[in-house]
Amino acid sequence: MTEFDERLRHIRWGRQQDNGEVLLSPAWEVFILGVSVLSVVNLVLVIIFRNSHLDQVFVIMDVLLTLVFLLDLARRLVVADDARRYLTKGQGWVDAMAAFPILHILRILRILRMVRIMQRLGGPLNAFKAFFSNRAAGGLLSVLLVAILVLEFGALAMLAVESSDPEANIQTASDAMWYLLVTMSTVGYGDYYPVTDSGRIIGSLIIVVGVGVFGTLTGFLANAFLAPSEAAAAVRAQDREEPEPEEPSESEELP
Repeated sequence: MTEFDERLRHIRWGRQQDNGEVLLSPAWEVFILGVSVLSVVNLVLVIIFRNSHLDQVFVIMDVLLTLVFLLDLARRLVVADDARRYLTKGQGWVDAMAAFPILHILRILRILRMVRIMQRLGGPLNAFKAFFSNRAAGGLLSVLLVAILVLEFGALAMLAVESSDPEANIQTASDAMWYLLVTMSTVGYGDYYPVTDSGRIIGSLIIVVGVGVFGTLTGFLANAFLAPSEAAAAVRAQDREEPEPEEPSESEELP
């Protein structure tokens, strides 16, 4: 067993730790780290870009990220053996308060906590390896993170290049977000479309990324529904290993 495997096994994933904190899985923790970093970056971008249309994109994305943090908090409360100890000693109060938009500056504390977890794993490289220790979960969460990033920054880029053109029909944040959503999902209603050359280039990139994102998501869901569960496979393997009971011979049946 390598040093990385020992570090990974040393952490009790999916359980409450001795210090009260709850760690769900390596893939989920790294995913929440990425979402937390994006939320803090959005705070900085709101200050830098003082534009009403761009601010609407940040508001929409903040609602989406808030739902992710609330889901994360609910999962940790369910997993925790002692919810009160998690909320007090396990820094659950940070997770609870940082979930609300008005206090999302506290999400910086969540980033610092994940940095400490990365140090326990041996650094960022080992954290990346831990993220894909479960390939199915790591692949799905990485695709979701990419979809969130493309949805936000694609909408920002589309607004930046299209809103200045008087003939463009993508003029507001809702227009851009709707265009990104239907394009990434490969639906493509055609009610909103870019008219500038730069917008078409961005739209082409979004189409390519969208095909990859939803293709991966569809493949994961198909594998999850069609593949036999690990528990059922283990039971069948155990049944094959157990010898069948021998039938008594005729001599043994006679009194």
